[in-house]
Amino acid sequence: MSNACVEQPPEVVLRDKRRVASVSLLAAVAMVACKLVVGLATNSLGILSEAAHSALDLLATGMTLWAVHIASQPADPNHTYGHGKFENLSALAETLLLLATCGWIGYEAVYRLVLAKNPVVVHANAWAFGVVLGSMAVDAWRSRALARAARKYQSQALRADALHFSTDIWSSAVVLLGLLGVVWGPRVGMPWLAQADAVAALGVALIVALVSLRLGQQSLADLVDAIPAELRAQVAEAAAGVQGVAEVRRVRLRRSGADTFADVTLSVDRGTALERSHTIADQAEAAVRTVLPRADVVVHIEPVAQANEDVLTTVRVVAARHGLGAHAIRIYDDPPRRSMELHLEVNEALSLEEAHQQATRFEEDLRQNLPGLARITTHLEPIGSQSTTHPARLTGQADVLSAIEEFVRSTATPLHPHDVDVQQTGGELAVSFHCALDPATAITDAHLVTQRLEEFLRARIPGLGRVVIHVEPAQTPDHSS
Repeated sequence: MSNACVEQPPEVVLRDKRRVASVSLLAAVAMVACKLVVGLATNSLGILSEAAHSALDLLATGMTLWAVHIASQPADPNHTYGHGKFENLSALAETLLLLATCGWIGYEAVYRLVLAKNPVVVHANAWAFGVVLGSMAVDAWRSRALARAARKYQSQALRADALHFSTDIWSSAVVLLGLLGVVWGPRVGMPWLAQADAVAALGVALIVALVSLRLGQQSLADLVDAIPAELRAQVAEAAAGVQGVAEVRRVRLRRSGADTFADVTLSVDRGTALERSHTIADQAEAAVRTVLPRADVVVHIEPVAQANEDVLTTVRVVAARHGLGAHAIRIYDDPPRRSMELHLEVNEALSLEEAHQQATRFEEDLRQNLPGLARITTHLEPIGSQSTTHPARLTGQADVLSAIEEFVRSTATPLHPHDVDVQQTGGELAVSFHCALDPATAITDAHLVTQRLEEFLRARIPGLGRVVIHVEPAQTPDHSS
């Protein structure tokens, strides 16, 4: 079945469903009239039972037409999931009507077979056979038409009608056998076959009762939101297959007429960025719709700490929980003690007391997440603060360049500083430059070199403020020419 059939405009879907139900309604009117007239004329309980069955089918088809109209109405403040349940109610009501008919037919059949003092004479003539065969042909056509529409639009009410008429074919076949028994019984020396009509009626009642119970079970299951366990498992498996999903915590499904609603709760690493979390939710919705193409899917994301979460991620997540930014995080391990230093970015509109209280709450939360911390030292700074910069004094820049050259001469490590930039900020010098090292140098050794260089500069230049040294691999000379 193509998606084009399913995704038609609502007015087209409603018109098509109404057309199928209306044609079925007209056919039901004609069949009831024919069966009733012939049943009374021939005194055939089998045909009369079929007439009663068709009469209830007529009522059921009318209910289906009403249910299709109501179910097509859009959601409103009183029916936030739409009106699809009216189709399920219609199907359940049809079940109850059919069971009541089965009770009447069964009673009448037992009366004729056991309780009646005089046998009931059945006139099995050509009209009797004609109406039964005609009924079978009409029911076959109606059943196929309704089944196609039910599959196309996922309509529980149309599916109920299609199931009714498919069973009508078999029940009519049982009545046909009963009429044949009435006709041929005396001719072949089996007079007891004269009661075949009542037996056939009893067979019709049993067939319809079994089918009705199955239909009622499905309708009741949809009304109480029962969902097959394997369908839920398929949805969970589809959502779990999305990259970035740590766990599928909950899957809830419910049907309302032709519509299915899915609520899925997923957990992701709490270090995942908000935009990435939203992408994961979108991908999970698409995955669920591969199992339930027309479903209304809602995905809820819950952040969780992973078993292998690193300390830096934990610190940043806890800081974000308190509306803070964390950077320059350093951890010192001195067994059995572990201490931490970091910078906290706070709202620049806060007073010192308010900022300190916020930092204290953050530290308490952090200790709960990292129980081994013996000491936490936080440096508070306003978020987004910017300092006014001025051109550096030539004397200050010369001092920096001279100190860098002195360090290069004193170290055995080949070091190639370049792109030196010196700014005067708030009464102190801010220095940034690049250093090129041997590409094979370990990152830990490179960090130690830049750390010693920074310490050297601070010792040589009083009032030196921020120092940023960017290390990069030195380019290897090309000797191919």
